[in-house]
Amino acid sequence: MLRFARPFVLLAALSGFAPAAWAQTAQPFTPDQKAALHQLVREVLISNPEILVEAMNALEARQQAEAGKAAKAAIVANRKALVDDGVSFVAGNPKGDVTIVEFFDYRCGYCKQVQPSLLTLLKEDSKVRLVLKELPVLGPESVMASRAAVAALEQDKGSKYLGFHNAMMAYRGQITEAEVMRMATEAGLDLKKLKADMASPKVEQVLRANLALADTLGIQGTPGFVVGDELIPGAVSLDALRQIVKQTRG
Repeated sequence: MLRFARPFVLLAALSGFAPAAWAQTAQPFTPDQKAALHQLVREVLISNPEILVEAMNALEARQQAEAGKAAKAAIVANRKALVDDGVSFVAGNPKGDVTIVEFFDYRCGYCKQVQPSLLTLLKEDSKVRLVLKELPVLGPESVMASRAAVAALEQDKGSKYLGFHNAMMAYRGQITEAEVMRMATEAGLDLKKLKADMASPKVEQVLRANLALADTLGIQGTPGFVVGDELIPGAVSLDALRQIVKQTRG
C-alpha cells in the first residue's frame, strides 16, 4: 500500500485536486518542477502499471454502482408502466407474487436463447407472472415483427398472441414479413386485420412507449429484465432465474 501513496499524491497534484491545506500554502510549480513531476509520474506508472488497472477497476465499479442506483430509482418511479400498463401481454399467473418484465427483440439471439428457460420457469412456478415488452432495436425487420406482435393483441390477448409470440421467438431463420405472416396464420390470427392494425397509431404508441421506458431504465440492449427493484441485463440461465425469483420473494 505504501508504494502507491506517492504516485496518487503526484497524480492528484498534477490534476489540480490537491488537498485544501496544500492549495492555501503551496506556491505554483515552476516549469522545471512541472517537467520533473511529469517525468516522475511517468516513471512510476511505467514501473507500476497495475496502478492504472486498479484505477480503471475502481472507476468501473463506481459507474456500475451509480447506474444501479439510477436504475432502481427509475424502476420505482415507473412501476405501473412496467408491471401493469394495460397493454403488454402477461404470461404465467396474472396474479402472481413475483413479476418478471422482459424487454426483447424477435431477432435477438440471446432473447431466443433465454426463451426456453422462461417457459420452463413458468411451468415450474405457478406464482410467477411474465410481462412481455417488445423492444425492436435490431433494424427494420425487428420493428416489423414487433408491430405484428403488438397488433396481434388487438385481436387476441390469450393463446393466439402467445402462440404467435412463441413461434417468432423459436424461429431461427431470417425474419421476413412473409414468415411473420405465415406464423400469424398458423396462430389463428386474421391477417387482414393484423396488417391494418400494424399501421395504426396505437401500435406505434406502444412501441415508442416501450423504447422510452427502456431508455429511462438504462437498458442498452436485449434481453433486459426487471424483477422487483433490480435491472438484469442480458441472457440469464434457468438456475439464475430461479434464484432471482427466490430472492425477490425474500
